[in-house]
Amino acid sequence: MSDWGPVFVAVVLFIVLTPGLLIQIPGKHGFIEFGNFQTSAISILIHSILYFALICIFLLAVGVHMYMGS
Repeated sequence: MSDWGPVFVAVVLFIVLTPGLLIQIPGKHGFIEFGNFQTSAISILIHSILYFALICIFLLAVGVHMYMGS
């Protein structure tokens, strides 16, 4: 059996936390902007820190596991 939990969590968080795709913190004109398809260096840094914190919480503290196959 292979554990697909970490892969699934990493892909979902990457899609959700890509700066400028769905949400950008901080935005160019406000604190939060939605779907503007632009980014900045500080936004990349903040989204990277959020990604690291959430992946640690979901994989180490919660222990998400998904088993596929036989």
